[in-house]
Amino acid sequence: MRTQALRLFLLGWALVATAGCANLPPPPDKPVSHALPAHHTTPLGRLAQAQAPVAGMSGFRLLVSGEEAFATLSALADRAEQTLDLQYYLIRSDASAYALMQRVRAAADRGVRVRLLLDDLNTSGQDDGLLALTRHPHIDVRLFNPFPSGRFSTVSRLLGSLTDFDRINSRMHNKMFVADNALAVTGGRNVGDTYFLRNPDSNFLDVDLIVAGPNVRALSRIFDRFWNHPLAYPVAALVDRPPGEMGVPAGLGTSAPVAPTAGLGATGVVQLARDSAMPVGPSPSDRAPAPAHQFPHELAQGQLRLIWAPSAVLADRPSKLELEGESVVAPAPDAVASVDRLMASARKELVLITPYLVPGPSQMAMFRALRRQGVQVRILTNSLATTDAPAVHVGYVRHRKAMLREGIELYELRTRIKEQRRNRLGAFGSSLASLHAKVLVVDGRTSLVGSMNLDPRSAKLNSEMGLVVNSPILASQLLQVYQDVRSNSYEVSLDDRGRLRWRYQDGDRLTELHDEPDASLWLKLSLKLMAPFAPDELL
Repeated sequence: MRTQALRLFLLGWALVATAGCANLPPPPDKPVSHALPAHHTTPLGRLAQAQAPVAGMSGFRLLVSGEEAFATLSALADRAEQTLDLQYYLIRSDASAYALMQRVRAAADRGVRVRLLLDDLNTSGQDDGLLALTRHPHIDVRLFNPFPSGRFSTVSRLLGSLTDFDRINSRMHNKMFVADNALAVTGGRNVGDTYFLRNPDSNFLDVDLIVAGPNVRALSRIFDRFWNHPLAYPVAALVDRPPGEMGVPAGLGTSAPVAPTAGLGATGVVQLARDSAMPVGPSPSDRAPAPAHQFPHELAQGQLRLIWAPSAVLADRPSKLELEGESVVAPAPDAVASVDRLMASARKELVLITPYLVPGPSQMAMFRALRRQGVQVRILTNSLATTDAPAVHVGYVRHRKAMLREGIELYELRTRIKEQRRNRLGAFGSSLASLHAKVLVVDGRTSLVGSMNLDPRSAKLNSEMGLVVNSPILASQLLQVYQDVRSNSYEVSLDDRGRLRWRYQDGDRLTELHDEPDASLWLKLSLKLMAPFAPDELL
C-alpha cells in the first residue's frame, strides 16, 4: 500500500547513519519468455474474437464492487488453458489472496504456464510461500526492484539497502491479471481482503476494467517488458533456502519493446478524447452491460457482454525505475504526462477520482487554465479519516484552499457507505471505507481507469499504467460511480470568512462542520507534526 512506500522514505532518512548496506547484485541469468502468441486458439481467445463487433477494437466492462472483482479473477484463473500472467504491486498474505492463488495453482496443475511478477516492497514474510510456488514446474515468480538483504522484515530490508535508496524508493505500481493473452483485468486493485471487501474492519472502494481485444495484447507486451527486464529477479536468486528449511508457506504459497501509449503516442490520447467520429459498430455496447458478478456465468455460457470502443493503453517504461547511469533505450513520455494532457483536453467538464491528491505546480496551472475556460473541475478524494496515508494527506491540505478558490469542486469520502449504495459499490457492511480508485472522465465521453494517483510519487517515482477509453457508455457508468461515492462524501468549500467547511446531507438534515470530520484528535495532531517533514516532492 501507499503507506508502506512513504514509511520507507521517512524511515530511511532516520536510519541512514546506522545502516550496514548492501547493493543489488548483478542480474542473474534467467530465461526470456513472452506472452502466448496464438491467443486466438484458446476457448477464451476464440470467445473474445467472436464477440468483437469491429476488427481491431477492444472491449471493456466495469468492475466496481470487490466481490465482483474477486469472482472475475477467479473465473479467469479457472478457465485459462495456456497462460496466466499476474503483475501486481501488492499481494497480501490473507484469505482472499490464498483463495485466488489456490485457483492459480490449480491452473498450473492443469498445465497452464503461470508467471507472477511482484514488486518486492511488500513481500516481507512471503519468501517461503513464493519459493513454494516456484517449486511447481509450471509456475515462475520474479520480484521487481528487489531488496538484496535483510529480507525478514521491511525495516531490515531498508537497513540493508540505504546506500541504494534512490532505487528502492521507486516502485512498480502496475496491476494486471491476463488469461491466455485473451482476457485481462487491470485498474486500481491489488490482491487482498481489503480490495475484495472481505476485511471486517476497513475496505477499499476501487475500480477495475475487464478487457478483451487488442488492448490485452498491449498489456501482455507491457508485462513481457517488465518480466524480462534486468530488475526482475527470480525469487530463488534472492532467497537461497533448501526445501527442508522452509516454514509453513505464507498466503501466496500452496501445497518486443512497447511504446508507452501502445502506438497512439502522447498526443494520440488527446486526439482519442476529441474524436467522436471513430466507429463503434453494432454491439452489446448499445446498452449498459449486465452486472459484473454475472461474468463467470457468462463465460460458462460462452458469452461476453462488453463495451467495445476506441481505446489506448498507457504505461511507463521499466526504465523509469532504472539505476542512474544505466542505459535507456529511448526517452519517452511517461503515463502520467499523457494523463496530464488528457485532463488538459477537457472543454466542458473534468471529473477526477483519486485517493491521493497532491497537485504539482504544472497541474495547478492546468486546473487554473481549465477554470478560466469555463471547464467544471470536480474532484473526489479521501478525507483525513478515510485515507490510509495521513502523511500524503499533508500535501493535499496544502493545496486545498487554493483549489477551492479556483472554483474546483472538492468532495472527501466519509467513513461509512450508505445502505442504498451498496448494491453498486459493494457490501461494505459495518466496515469503514477508504477510497483507492483512480479514475478520470473528460467531457462525459473519454475515461481513464488505471493505477496512477495525482501526486509526485506517481509522476516521478513509480511505474504506472492505465486504459483510456472513448465511450460515452463507460463514461456514464463511471460518472454514476462518482455520483454514488459523492453521496457518501463531504462537500468541502469555503465560507464567507474564508474558513474551510465540510457539509453533508443526511435525509432532510444538512450538517456543517468546520474541522476535519471523523478524525481523532491524535490524527489531527499527527497531521500538523508531519507537515514540516513531508514536502510535496517526496509524497
